[in-house]
Amino acid sequence: MKRILVLGSLNIDLVLSVPRLAVPGETLEGAEGLRIYVGGKGANQACAAARLGGDVRMAGKVGTDVFAERILRELRRAGVQTELIGSSSEPSGSAVIFVLPSGENTIVISPGANGDVPLSFALSAVEEVDAGDILLCQFETPIEVVAATLKAAHKKGVITILDPAPGRRVSEELLSCVSVLTPNQTETAILLGRAESPATFDEASVAAHTLQQYGAQSVIIKMGAAGCWVLDKGDASTIQGYPVSVVDTTAAGDTFNGALATSLARGDTLVEAARFANAAAALSVTRSGAIASIPDLAEVEAFLEAQAVPIEETHVYDQ
Repeated sequence: MKRILVLGSLNIDLVLSVPRLAVPGETLEGAEGLRIYVGGKGANQACAAARLGGDVRMAGKVGTDVFAERILRELRRAGVQTELIGSSSEPSGSAVIFVLPSGENTIVISPGANGDVPLSFALSAVEEVDAGDILLCQFETPIEVVAATLKAAHKKGVITILDPAPGRRVSEELLSCVSVLTPNQTETAILLGRAESPATFDEASVAAHTLQQYGAQSVIIKMGAAGCWVLDKGDASTIQGYPVSVVDTTAAGDTFNGALATSLARGDTLVEAARFANAAAALSVTRSGAIASIPDLAEVEAFLEAQAVPIEETHVYDQ
């Protein structure tokens, strides 16, 4: 098992279920009481990777407020090593999440301590991993720090996974340091500077090949309930989604990325890792919360064992 380093955000999530989104000036009553969870894309992905069997270290910052110890305690409970998490004079990062009856959500974040991650701090964390280990990053910490960290890790031969969320345009120089790029449909459109997101696997194929031309070594486009499109060098595979009852989609993408990292750390191929990640994400949407919704390894293995239908189709392209 290779080591996994997650550089990213640590938040406290305030979650409200609502019948719809309020309009300006309107006071809307929630469907149930306020729920408080530990979250942040970095923390979610680290907990997912650890809960699914990974050897995981988390690098990031929390504040000195009442939320900090709760965040650290939750990570440790999931099996994440927290020695690389620093303290900031800024408040711990936070997110307000509105969950609709469909299970879809709207999220507003306040970076807080997540914005107080200097380059020297991140580069020091990279010293903890070696060639063949895995670095997993997102965009809820400063972009210039993420870019430099990916570059330093890539130079060492570390497998770099970038979840480009929240979506933003990035340079080809940054993408050239990414081993596996994992945008969802909206983030794919933003990366490509397009108004329309890929709605079909054919459109995802075109988008993935373009992102590969921009520098990313491999691309996985997450297509929600439909599954994901995997482009690994000259081979592309359609990983079909699973029919499940959706309760809350919060952290589904993070569960996917954490599961992907753990599967790759075990030595699985990218397609095998995407299949495993797809199953973990499917299970996560059947539960409420962020970290609370992440399944463990036994649950994912049992879920995959129960699937009787083919879930991938491979396509080979000339380069």
